[in-house]
Parts: sequence; structure tokens; C-alpha cells
Amino acid sequence: MNVQKTTINAIRILSAEAIEKAKSGHPGLPMGCAPIAYTLYQNFLKFNPRDPKWDNRDRFVLSAGHGSMLDYSLLYLYGYGLTKEDLMNFRQLGSKTPGHPEYGHTVGVETTTGPLGQGIANAVGMALAEANLAAKYNREGFNVVDHYTYAICGDGCLEEGISYEACSFAGTHKLGKLILFYDDNDITIEGDTDCTFKENVGARFAAQNWQVLHVDLVSSPDDVEAICEAVKKAKENTEKPSVIICRTRIGFGSPLEGSEKCHGAPLGADNLQKSKEKLGWEYPPFECPQEVFDHCAEAAEIGKNAEVAWKKMMIDYENQYPELAAEYRAAMAGEKPDFDAIEGLYDFDKPMATRQTSAKVLNLLAAKMPALMGGSADLAPSNLSEMKDTDEVKYGHFSPDNFAGRNMHFGIREHAMAAIANGMQLHGGLQAYCATFFVFSDYCKPAMRLSALMKLPVTYIMTHDSIGVGEDGPTHQPVEQLIMLRSIPNMKVYRPEDGKETAAAWVSAMSGTEPTTLVLTRQALPQYENSGKQALNGGYVLEDCEGTPDVLLIGTGSEIELCVKAKAALAEQGVKARVVSMPCIEEFEKKTYSYKAEVLPANVKARVCVEAGSPYSWYKYAGDNGEIVAMTTFGASAPAGKLFPHFGFTVENVVAKALASIEKSK
Repeated sequence: MNVQKTTINAIRILSAEAIEKAKSGHPGLPMGCAPIAYTLYQNFLKFNPRDPKWDNRDRFVLSAGHGSMLDYSLLYLYGYGLTKEDLMNFRQLGSKTPGHPEYGHTVGVETTTGPLGQGIANAVGMALAEANLAAKYNREGFNVVDHYTYAICGDGCLEEGISYEACSFAGTHKLGKLILFYDDNDITIEGDTDCTFKENVGARFAAQNWQVLHVDLVSSPDDVEAICEAVKKAKENTEKPSVIICRTRIGFGSPLEGSEKCHGAPLGADNLQKSKEKLGWEYPPFECPQEVFDHCAEAAEIGKNAEVAWKKMMIDYENQYPELAAEYRAAMAGEKPDFDAIEGLYDFDKPMATRQTSAKVLNLLAAKMPALMGGSADLAPSNLSEMKDTDEVKYGHFSPDNFAGRNMHFGIREHAMAAIANGMQLHGGLQAYCATFFVFSDYCKPAMRLSALMKLPVTYIMTHDSIGVGEDGPTHQPVEQLIMLRSIPNMKVYRPEDGKETAAAWVSAMSGTEPTTLVLTRQALPQYENSGKQALNGGYVLEDCEGTPDVLLIGTGSEIELCVKAKAALAEQGVKARVVSMPCIEEFEKKTYSYKAEVLPANVKARVCVEAGSPYSWYKYAGDNGEIVAMTTFGASAPAGKLFPHFGFTVENVVAKALASIEKSK
């Protein structure tokens, strides 16, 4: 058996052994896709395991993340630092080899995958980032940014709607350095895909402006030469992304080959032994011959030399283009400007919708942050998420004719938009944001959850934030979305009350290491004298009274106006109230106990929480004696000015609730 064949079988057997030891996992994909992954790593992928974050490496995404042992076997064999013991601890608590690939947890894993289809969209975002950065920083003789993005997907990925959204986007934008391998084995966990998925996948991709290539690994298993030819053809066509449709047999080499029984369960000890016999594998469990490691090290050495050559080129680039090189280095390092030095960032002098104040802040930041890039799901005129050209700065729109453009037209593809933004952020060199109406965060949520899981500082601009949407009615009026996003670990949700809080929210988003959602109004709101950078604390005292307050009025966004007016009305009745603005619960909860107690004194039991959304965020702060003014039903179709009083958002109701809470607290 030659070393090529031995290495492919090593990937298969190591994967199956780890899954068998864990008594859990998916052996079918690693065994079927082993020749694809081997060919990519050995012959094409530009990587250096000694510097796994090298800027100009190729990116590899296993979109079908349930086949994670394929990833781990590759990372082990090609020298990324995984050990035999790591493979033996597959899916165990605290191991470096979790059930699905996790970014930031296992060295060499480029993105967290598992929710099918999202990895494809992440790969699109990475290819987009490569195209944008190359257009901005490459000069003749200096290919500073020049690499490919590869991904492997399965039937499940392509059945998920996000794959259609993302691939349509990629084809429209001619992302020619994106190459997708489709593991076409006709099997999912329920059996043959004939019952669910009979479309002509090649015709689908061709219609989306992709180059379609085919490799038959059923008639000719382990045909590395055919895979190589397909990748070469893919790389020759720079005008279209390429899909390489690989006919495979799930669980190749095992007695369960071709059956759904090897999709999501171990082979079993007897079948594993029979697989080894069929593949001619005679080594002890988790052992590989040294020739396999030596063979894989040859590819790693080529990658190391490629990085050395790139670094030498960068020295000349920095000498010839010092300003451009400095900007590139800063972008890749994620450096940020001094936000306090940005003139006018907190200056607002008239009532404005927070979507408008956000637009002003966005454009002030864009002028100081060359890495800032993003756009909307076809709603930029409404959510005001576009960076506007000035005499000093031209942003343009990202397109096949202008890869250097910083504004994005994502199209009506909210799920893919959010996942593409994740890919942009993962690539490095860009500070990604995306935008839509807040109610459509439902479509974005799976990708927003992965932003939070990976702690990616993507910014989500979500406008038209409540029943204030008005005439469009309950389909477009978000009610439960605030609590949905607030329930996601690592997600910051800012609902600012005015321009200065909006500026603070943007600063928090740009400074942070986790995703941030900006929840913004359609309707104009007042500007408050005492608001501002305090919003970085998440919650603070906006308006106070002398001495100990009788009642705390706690609100966010547009409902702060009701709290302020209710405070004045209560004062006329001799009741002392404190207004607490709580634009970001997550940031407030990070503060010290003493700070939180200072803002919300424990001895003041009378409280009213006011927000035009679900009440579930507020029971903690209202306490046993508090009252909540919130939405417990869907909205209705009517002008916003009529909807707010209809649903109880009036000064009179807040005052009545305050008096009731005071009475309960006696």
C-alpha cells in the first residue's frame, strides 16, 4: 500500500476509532470524505501548523460539522498540536475534540459548525473578506492578500435554506476564490434522500452562477488524481465560485457502507474490526505508521515556506507602501481608534429616531475605521445602515466591479447575511456589521447565536423596534425578540433612549469582544441632558430626586420618555421618583454589586419597569412589589401614536402603576 492510500485510510480509521471509543459520533462522513480532505490538505491547502493564524493561509470550513472527526484526524496528522490522547478523548468533558468543531477551542478550526448550512455561509463571508482586502491592499507585485476558501458540505447543508441564500449571494458577487466540495452520498439520518431531496444540485448551482464540476468516487474510490484535476479547474475560473460534486459512499470501507446506520452512530466493535481488515489496516488502536506523519509533514513544510516567502515580500511592501502596510497591519490586528477623540460623536441637539442617530454615529466611526464593513438585507434606506461618501472618504458598494467597496447589498437573505458577517469577522481584517428590521432577527437568530458562541464582535443593527412600527401591524412589530436575544449568552443587547446612548452603544460594540445588537426606533425620541457615556455601564441614573426615592422608574429606549414625564407628574403629588435608564442589561449585570445597588437600592421596593416588549426581562428588577408595563399580546395595525396608549404606554398608566407599587411596598 502506498503512503497516499495509507494516509487516506489513517483518516478513516482514526475517525472511526475515536467515535467507537466515545460510543458517540458520526463515522460515515469522515470515512466517505477522507480522500477529498486528504487531497485538499496534501496538494492544495496553503497552511502552516506552526503559525495557524497566518494572515494569508487558505481557509477550510467543515460545514457538515457532525463529521468533526474528519477535522480532528487532519489536524492531528498535519501537526496542529492535537495528540493521540486528544483523539481518544473525543466528545469528552474538557477535551480539545468536542462533538462539533468549535472555533477558539481547537487550534486549526476556522469556525464553529454543526447547525447545517451555516458553514457554507461562513465560507462565503471569508471569501468575501479575501476579495475585499485584496482589492484594498494588493498592488502590482505585492499579493498581500491572496488565498482560497474551501468548504465541505453534505446533503443536509444543501437542504437548509441558508445554503441557497449564501450560494446565491456568492454567485451573484462572483467570488471566484471560493471552492465548495459537496459530499453527494444520498444519505441522511432518516435514510435515502429520495424521500426528501431529489433536485438537480448541479443545475441549481449553475443557475446561481457557479462553476459545476464532478468527481466520481464510487466507481473510482480514492481517486486523488480526479480530485486534483477538479480543484485545478476550479482555481482556473476566477469569475465564478466552484462546486465540486463528489459522488461518495457514506462509511466507505465499513460493512455499513452506503447505509444511514453509519451516519450518526459508532460502527460497533465488530464492524470497526472488519473495516480495518477490508482497508488493510494492521496497526494498534490510534496508531499510525511514521511514514504517514512524514508524508503529511511535507505539505506542512510547503506551507511554512510559503509563509516565509510572504513575510519577505511584506518587508518590501512595507518599504514601498508604508501607509498602506500600516493600515493593513492595524486592520488584521483589530486595532481601534480613540473613540473619545472622535469629534461630535455624542453631539445631538434635536429629537431624532435612534435609527437616525445610529446613522450619524456609524458614519463618524466609518471615517476613522477603514476596516468597518457591512450593510443591510435590502433595507438600508429604512434602517439607515449605509456609509455615505464624503469629500474625504469614498466607501462604494461591494460588487464584482468593486470588491473594495465597504457597503454591502446582502439582498433579502437575513439568515445568510448574519452568517456571512460571521465569516467576514472570522477571516480578520474587517469589523463586520449587518442590518434589518428587528422583527426579522427571528431569521438571523441561528447565526446570531453562533456569533455569541464564538464571541465574534459582529454588530447587528435592528431598527423599527416595537409597536412604534405602526401601520405595518403585528407581523412587523417585535414583541418577544428582546427577551429572545437577551437570553443568548455573550450577546449584548442595547436599546438606547437617545443619540448619546446610541453613540455609547456603538462604542461598546466596536470595543467589545462579543456581538452586540443595537435595537433602534423608527420614531423620533427626545435628547436627554444627563445621558451619554454612562450608558456604557448598561444602566444608570438618568434623573434623580432629593433623598431616598419612593419609587424607581426603570425603562429603555422610547419608554424612557414616559418614565421622565411620569417622574414629573409624581412630583406634583409629592412622590419622589428616580428614573433609571437600562439600555443594556448585559453590561449592567457585569458591574459590581455596589454599583448596581447604588443605581437600584435594595431598600426601594416600589418599582415600575417600562418597555414596549415582552415583560420577561423585568421580573428580576421589579421584585415582589414592582409593576411592569409591557406587551403581553401581539401588536395591531394602526398609527404608532394610537398604539402606545391602546396598549397602556401612557404617563397616566405609569403613574398609576408607581402608586400601586408604593402601596404594595408599605
